[in-house]
Amino acid sequence: MAQEVGQQININPLDLNQNVAVGVVFPFNGNAVFNSSYTTQDQVKSNLINVLLTEPGERIYEPNFGVGLKKLLFENQIKEDELESRIKDQSALYVPEIEITNLIIQLIPDSHTLYVRLTYKFIINNTTDSIQLNFR
Repeated sequence: MAQEVGQQININPLDLNQNVAVGVVFPFNGNAVFNSSYTTQDQVKSNLINVLLTEPGERIYEPNFGVGLKKLLFENQIKEDELESRIKDQSALYVPEIEITNLIIQLIPDSHTLYVRLTYKFIINNTTDSIQLNFR
């Protein structure tokens, strides 16, 4: 990621060498089990997906990590404002490189379906991206 500030251009040092992987991306179904990410933007997106899909208590030594969207499918009542607050709090804590600009949560209780569409921008260069997760 790069950002131009006046005459100065800021580049994340991890993005300078295109032959060095920054991390792993979702889903874990590459030729060698894991697909690698080579830019910080790709890795930040993977980190955000990881936060959204992880159940609280699932990650060792981080009992509060994760939103736990899958578990919500079979709850009797879900308060969408509390879920929105949890998503924003978790992303601010564990993925500070982004700012959420739009969050749409659609719950259909009769069919146990949950749709989450999240639009965000990278703080360093103001580029936008989005994620949509569909649970049935």
